[in-house]
Amino acid sequence: MNEWLSKIDAALIGSITEAVIYFIVGLILARMANRGVKQWSKHRFDLHQQLLMGRIVTYLVLLVFVVMGLNAVGFNLGVLIGAAGILTVAIGFASQTSASNIISGLFLVAERPFSVGDLIRVGTTTGEVLSIDLLSVKLRTFDNLFVRIPNETLIKSEVTTLTRFPIRRIDLAIGVAYKEDIKKVRKVLERVADANPLCLDEPKPIFVFLGFGESSLDMQFSVWVKREKFLDLKNSIHEEIKEAFDDDGIEIPFPHRSLYAGSVTEPFPIRVVADSEQRDMP
Repeated sequence: MNEWLSKIDAALIGSITEAVIYFIVGLILARMANRGVKQWSKHRFDLHQQLLMGRIVTYLVLLVFVVMGLNAVGFNLGVLIGAAGILTVAIGFASQTSASNIISGLFLVAERPFSVGDLIRVGTTTGEVLSIDLLSVKLRTFDNLFVRIPNETLIKSEVTTLTRFPIRRIDLAIGVAYKEDIKKVRKVLERVADANPLCLDEPKPIFVFLGFGESSLDMQFSVWVKREKFLDLKNSIHEEIKEAFDDDGIEIPFPHRSLYAGSVTEPFPIRVVADSEQRDMP
């Protein structure tokens, strides 16, 4: 009896050891396969597709060696596959949101509205895309926060890719006093754009007179910049415009309020009422 038990224990230990070896070999080969796929696809696909292909290959290699390890221990793979199928159906009914996110993730992979490393804006959240997974997209915001956005939300929302194109436009809202010459203001703005090395010569800056505001002549001045220099130009050009306006005597007004009664040229009629007279009033 003891001899029989010792044989069973030896066989069980040997099976477990074989399974552990399969798992270790599987991990090593999965990492090697992941690196090989990344090297092969480095100059053929973008970063997002490289990551996706690497993960698929890694999971497939691990799955093969996990099955081999379970087979070595003595698991009945037929029963295991059947149980996995039943479990998959149960999880599918219980996690419809996850299934929706997976399907949305496939649409994102096919449509490719953005890639890893792009800057995107979703609602009020703006950040750099760290990864695009089957369930969600991970972002890092400008203040170094980690944000996870479900794929279903991205499919249903308006997504703005800020780094899709190599250049961007900055629209500056500018108001000057009514006494100012619009042509002079336009020349000053164009001079500021010409002097700033970050402003692109092509496309040319755009000047638009928007109309008559409550206390100012409203206009828009738009300049083009390389996307990586967007924040640098946006921070510097406002200061340069203010300095140029001060040098040329152009007034940037603040809101004024004027009240009139009757004729626009006559001031308010004001009469001081004494206390005694006010008491005699009915």
